[in-house]
Amino acid sequence: MINKILTQMSDAFVGLKDGATIMIGGFGGSGIPHDLINCLVEQDAKDLVIITNNAGSGETGIAALLKARRVRKIVCSYPRMADSHHFETLYRAGQIELELVPQGNLAERIRAQGAGLGGFFTQTAYGTLLAEGKETRLINGKHYVFETPLAADFALVRALRADRYGNLVYRKAGRNFGPVMAMAAKTTIAQVSEVVELGALDPEAVVTPGIFVQHVALVRGE
Repeated sequence: MINKILTQMSDAFVGLKDGATIMIGGFGGSGIPHDLINCLVEQDAKDLVIITNNAGSGETGIAALLKARRVRKIVCSYPRMADSHHFETLYRAGQIELELVPQGNLAERIRAQGAGLGGFFTQTAYGTLLAEGKETRLINGKHYVFETPLAADFALVRALRADRYGNLVYRKAGRNFGPVMAMAAKTTIAQVSEVVELGALDPEAVVTPGIFVQHVALVRGE
């Protein structure tokens, strides 16, 4: 019987090694899998490469991971938010590497991995520092930059509800990067607020099919 619901959240991180690449969903404060991030901090893995939209703020979420000095590199589109002091302190001290990626490029690079594409050409960032060292091409009179896919060992995403097969339904803006990250990682762990019986989810409302999800962590009372 297929049942992806975890009895212990830490079980999902079996096989996590130093230097692993981890995608973490969320946009601003929406759709951040806080409990999964806290569990990740407890695993003691270090030199992690984090792919996410922003570098965290305050003391929770991705900021807590940075504070614990577990991150070697962060790939994101918006590193400086209000109160992003942990990232700024580490960056100014040369203790963390930043790969800055325009937000649309970030989403498409992740999607390219999940779709099995070898990369794509985009006009975004042509003629800027972000295009240095990358292949460029003139197509129909316009300049393009070649971007490569982004893959990960783990993806941590947050959804509203799931069934035991791992089919996911998101809530509004909480959807953000979750669907593409789930497709691009070897192991996807979804934090959800509710688990329902098989057949209870409207197939038309399922955004991430269970084939892309390996583990589901139920966090009640959110």
